[in-house]
Amino acid sequence: MRPEQHPRAAPFLAAGACAPSDAALLDLIQRQTFRFFWDFAHPVCGLARDRLDKHGQGGDLVAIGGSGFGVMAIIVAAARGWIGRDEALARMQKILRHLADVPRYHGVFPHFIDGRTGATVPFGAKDDGGDIVETAFLFQGLLSTRQYFSRDTAAEAALREMIDRLWRSVEWNWHTRGGRPVLYWHWSPNHGWARDHQIRGWNECLIAYVLAAASPDHAIDAEAYHRGWAAGPDFVNGQRYYGLELPLGPAFGGPLCFAHYSFLGLSPAGLVDRYADYWQQNVRHALIHYRHSVKNPNGHPGYGPQCWGLTASDGPHGYDVHTPDHDPGVIAPTAALSSMPYVPAEAIAALRHFLVLGDRIWGECGFTSGFSTRGQWASADSIAIDQGPIVVMIENHRTGLLWKLFMSCPEVGRALARLGLRSNGHGA
Repeated sequence: MRPEQHPRAAPFLAAGACAPSDAALLDLIQRQTFRFFWDFAHPVCGLARDRLDKHGQGGDLVAIGGSGFGVMAIIVAAARGWIGRDEALARMQKILRHLADVPRYHGVFPHFIDGRTGATVPFGAKDDGGDIVETAFLFQGLLSTRQYFSRDTAAEAALREMIDRLWRSVEWNWHTRGGRPVLYWHWSPNHGWARDHQIRGWNECLIAYVLAAASPDHAIDAEAYHRGWAAGPDFVNGQRYYGLELPLGPAFGGPLCFAHYSFLGLSPAGLVDRYADYWQQNVRHALIHYRHSVKNPNGHPGYGPQCWGLTASDGPHGYDVHTPDHDPGVIAPTAALSSMPYVPAEAIAALRHFLVLGDRIWGECGFTSGFSTRGQWASADSIAIDQGPIVVMIENHRTGLLWKLFMSCPEVGRALARLGLRSNGHGA
């Protein structure tokens, strides 16, 4: 797709223009945001750059988790006919060839790689090896891709085999440090378990436990889910915020990415266990953020029913995690837009407002990461882990496509049963 084939916001904002339909706006946002992962992917490996500026310019830093979100966006584009199925297949072949050559650590991918060489780029001190959460985000996308390319052709069968080889090589149980009842986030060939970061809920990491339990060859025991993930100090909540009882999570639910990252493929519709109804959890979490903006206890200018949504995003002083109890007045478009399945009317209202802000927050790859409602500051960049959920969750709202694909994986169904999670078995 050439850049000029993609719509821009301006025609929808022209003075005197007829108000566009919701469907037209969703087409616009999905298609423009998809460009992050298609037109502006890393040219060598086809994976997603970590961030791009408003003109689509970026460096060689590639995000593994963001690339998992990106391959799901490619599926959306193929299903909607923005690209051909064969084009999508060819891009996925390129991506998988490069992933096969990326250094892995007991099969686990690092957080960042160099898009030119595939070499690990340390995320931080002593974080220069395997990242089980980013790997889970990647495989949520790859398994959905495997289910999408299901035709009985040599090319699609070969693609499925490439995904399965990578999938079966991940030693999820290695990240229990010898069978402890919890997953550990990082392992380094140079520093071992020095980061010592246990993954306990509630946060964005549920998908890591589901996929670790789903592994055909290296599965974790259910005990790790119940004694590790569900034993976190912020797991059970039960308090009321803005009139809504929140089953799980920290105060006010935390950043809205908790309701997005694990649920791009894992459908919360009908997903229930002894701890929560996950649809109810995510709907209430989104509504708490919405009501926080409407009530606006901090008096931020511009907040209201059309301007809401806090999550991890760029801010005037750098990347930060924004929540109702840590709210410096930075709105992240991805927070409201990726909540489209949970609160569609509120998300559409926010979308129309964000478009009115125009080029301040809109660029070649859709919306930027965040903007301040005080003054004119706005992030210069779009970020892979923001853009992917916008495309995917809007599609899940519209058709349930990614939920249906991921939930059709037989390994996922077995894992949910193993962990005590009951599901309606489909995406919508």
